[in-house]
Amino acid sequence: MTYVLVHCPDCQGVDVVRYGKQRHGPQRYRCNNTDCPRHIFLLEYRNHGRLPAVKQQMVDMALNGSGIRNTARVLRVSPTTVINTLKKKEPGLQQVNEGLLQRLDAKQVQAIVHKVEAAEMDEMWSLVGSKRQQRWLWHAIDHRTG
Repeated sequence: MTYVLVHCPDCQGVDVVRYGKQRHGPQRYRCNNTDCPRHIFLLEYRNHGRLPAVKQQMVDMALNGSGIRNTARVLRVSPTTVINTLKKKEPGLQQVNEGLLQRLDAKQVQAIVHKVEAAEMDEMWSLVGSKRQQRWLWHAIDHRTG
């Protein structure tokens, strides 16, 4: 019999036990570390959109200005997977680029920042005059209830 040490992909802990099998056969594992944000995991995923590294790439691409469809196309995952991943990471994400807002001249910028319960967001970009003059336009629609 061979003993293979399994590490949790999130906390890197070794307090891991086998936890049954998936319907299509792969072994599931459970991390017994109570501080670990993830408890059940696989060593190999069939759907690579579930890999922690791919999820981190989704967040990184969003923070660097990539849209949902662009991220999905580049990472070869569904746009729904990208949206769901970003929704789960939302509590830890900063909603506004505070550094940029502090550097801008307040007389030239009009920004209204407030928290909403539900909103619809989309972005567009275009080149103005030359490829060096890329411009972004963000649309947000507040879905207020009642």
